[in-house]
Amino acid sequence: MITIQEARQHYEGADAAHDFDHVLRVLALAERLARSEGADLEIVRVAALLHDVARGHAADHAQAGAELARRLLAGQPAERVEAVAHAIAAHRFRTGPAPQTLEAQVLHDADKLDAIGAVGVARAFARGGHEGQRLWAEVQPGYQESAATAGEHTPIHEYHIKLVKIRERLLTESARRIAEGRHEFMVAFFEQLEQEVLGLA
Repeated sequence: MITIQEARQHYEGADAAHDFDHVLRVLALAERLARSEGADLEIVRVAALLHDVARGHAADHAQAGAELARRLLAGQPAERVEAVAHAIAAHRFRTGPAPQTLEAQVLHDADKLDAIGAVGVARAFARGGHEGQRLWAEVQPGYQESAATAGEHTPIHEYHIKLVKIRERLLTESARRIAEGRHEFMVAFFEQLEQEVLGLA
């Protein structure tokens, strides 16, 4: 339906946390999960290659990406195009429709696995550096991410409001198994970072 080289051209200029290297990592994880869970491998592959294709170009990159995928895949069997589009539309953590198909669940989980563990830590700090965020800041009780708190947000805030919750929100058994080690590493890293910042380690 689409090749890696065809997909790559749609990610030029993407930030380090969402560039084509991210897409390739998600693709590898999605293929692994698809094989374990018995999902349609072609649908999963195409959805993984196009899942962030509209990031940076729309307020809701998942919905916009689904629409762009429909255009890019015009001429393919309609039901397969819709399967890809649904998976893309349903891959976000914070908002969007719940994944209704196994293929959508696989893409959702593959994308979330890339947000935790060593790679997840690296991505959080790469994005924080790109946006001029502080390296560390105390997270105040009741903190909510919003336009009003954008200047306060750091990788530490991202960890507390999103990353630490990912393991419990994964949808497939295969992804939950992979997440265990990644989650433990990430928690240990952020605990060590806090100790070092406070001069306690």
